[in-house]
Amino acid sequence: MSRHSGTEQGFHELVLGGARSGKSRLAERLVEATGWPVTYIATAMVKDDVEMAERIAHHQARRPEHWSLVEAPLSLAAAIRQHAAANKCLLVDCLTLWLTNLLLCEDSERLEREKAALLETLPILPGRIVLVSNEVGQGIVPMGELSRRFVDEAGWLHQALAERCDRVIFTIAGLPQVLKGPAL
Repeated sequence: MSRHSGTEQGFHELVLGGARSGKSRLAERLVEATGWPVTYIATAMVKDDVEMAERIAHHQARRPEHWSLVEAPLSLAAAIRQHAAANKCLLVDCLTLWLTNLLLCEDSERLEREKAALLETLPILPGRIVLVSNEVGQGIVPMGELSRRFVDEAGWLHQALAERCDRVIFTIAGLPQVLKGPAL
């Protein structure tokens, strides 16, 4: 059985890019092309953020109606474990929103627990799993302790996931660049 088939052994991808780089659209095309059932795992929390609500509405309008939706703003590994299956796709969008939710969580140790659970769980899951995340480490070191911690945590998470994923793609201006794994 091919490692790329996404069946029993699984095929896991990390799609990185900056804001409005085309990473989410690419991830959507990757899972849609399989012809398999797709579960979209959303990590965003709207609260009172009008601009975030507009971004979410834009993503929702683009998604096919036959895709199922799971909201997992904090317990991402549990959601992925529950929904992963052979001949099924999971699209997680996005890891940096999930990371932000955990950084702002009242339980200061939850980030480490959730991150460890994701990193332990991902390699053993069947099916095709596409993880989308913002690459935030290419600019200057941000001012403010929380901003610097966010950039550090995102960078460490991306490195750990890149080790575990079969393919890593960096997207810029809508153009995907495969960094690891088979060509598109």
